[in-house]
Amino acid sequence: MNNAENTVAESVDTKSGKSDAPSLVWFRNDLRVADNPALKAATDRKGPVICLYILETGGRQIGGASKWWLNQSLTDLSKSIEKLGGMLILRKGNALSILQQIVEKTGAGAVFWNRRYDKPGMQTDTDVKHHLKDGGLTVESFKANLLFEPWEVKNKSDGYYKVYTPFKRACLYMGVDRGPYPAPEAISSYDEAVESESLSDWQLHPVDPDWSEPIAQTWSVGEVGAKDRLEAFLHDGGIIGYQTDRNLPAKKGGTSRLSPHLAFGEISPYQIWAAATAPDLEVPSQDQETFLSEILWREFSYMLLYFNADLRKKNFQARFDAFVWSGKVDLLPSWQMGKTGYPMVDAGMRQLWHTGWMHNRVRMIVGSFLVKHLLLDWRHGEEWFWDTLVDADLANNAASWQWIAGSGADATPYFRIFNPMTQGKKFDPEGAYIRKYVPELKDLPDKYLNAPWEAPDNVLKDAGIELGKTYPKPIVDHSVARGKALSAFAKTKQDA
Repeated sequence: MNNAENTVAESVDTKSGKSDAPSLVWFRNDLRVADNPALKAATDRKGPVICLYILETGGRQIGGASKWWLNQSLTDLSKSIEKLGGMLILRKGNALSILQQIVEKTGAGAVFWNRRYDKPGMQTDTDVKHHLKDGGLTVESFKANLLFEPWEVKNKSDGYYKVYTPFKRACLYMGVDRGPYPAPEAISSYDEAVESESLSDWQLHPVDPDWSEPIAQTWSVGEVGAKDRLEAFLHDGGIIGYQTDRNLPAKKGGTSRLSPHLAFGEISPYQIWAAATAPDLEVPSQDQETFLSEILWREFSYMLLYFNADLRKKNFQARFDAFVWSGKVDLLPSWQMGKTGYPMVDAGMRQLWHTGWMHNRVRMIVGSFLVKHLLLDWRHGEEWFWDTLVDADLANNAASWQWIAGSGADATPYFRIFNPMTQGKKFDPEGAYIRKYVPELKDLPDKYLNAPWEAPDNVLKDAGIELGKTYPKPIVDHSVARGKALSAFAKTKQDA
């Protein structure tokens, strides 16, 4: 991959115009004012600061749930910038054209942004940097949304890691290079008017129908919401027991739920790392280490994306290219809508639909079901999650789907097929999670909750359940599906 944007990342071209010329901060997936190196550079430079967000056209567009979140997050960021004395300018279109227009109109002498790591985004940034620097501007980009640049963590062969554990060890050995920066005390506003588009005109909020109410009730979007969630997780007991509790989907506070805030950059990994390793934080070492490992898994995913630009489309392990999927896409809607007849799978898919988020343990269960029970291409799952997750993240989404499919780096073995019944009994032993999201089964005894088809007719009747009508029968037989999957996936091992 071309590393041009990054090789000039920290250089400063000082031949720009007047020292009091405005500085332009280009916000992207860093929708915060604290620990924002690009914003810090602009305010440190003194003079007026122009804050800009561009809704870029072309390339892969964000999904519906992410659009809803972005709408709320930009509203929150705009208010934060206004409190500091500035204004957030909104534009939609081609990034280079918009930046050139604003530079010409305002006479800006410097442009700052925080780096991104997907190939199309990096190519845009490289083009923008070269054009603006050729025009005599100071242009700088910064590491802000990862603790480690993908090219920084090298194995003994001077390449990148393809296995997570040694990657994690290398990161911990290197150590985090800084602490988080505070928010600026003030932003010096640019006095002349700069045309801004209306956020409402972007139509990010769903209409006809507006399905967002359950999601809105679940989340507090924005930088303050992110800080509050981190504070609650670390200091209200959430992280205590995290090593085990993170696998229990019904456990309130068992996970941090910071993923959407990280995806939109409302909080930085530096802020999370600093808070989670604070000397005065009293937390069992195993819980702290497990939580930090989750942060480093995100770093690992971004490294994979950086070195494999087509990670969301192309199998990381080439031997999977010959894999023959079932082609039974008529089963896909049943999976998407949580109507597979397997309660743990259905609970997860309905949680996703209603809240825009799904517990990580359940993501593995529903992912395994799609790929190994239904033998449907993992890319169907990646697309659905991209559209429905509020934390849809290009690197995490692609790397995780390839992991569960067995086609990715350090992937789950092909013969590991999650049994949705035993997974439900183990990680939702009292059935609270299933009963919450599959309420038609709420009166079914625990003994049959994960396999309603095994319940006697009188038990089903007493629970008000009629299989095939009030709750679906299983769309595939577990034992048969498992056998087919083992046979199909074993061939990839033979062809390796």
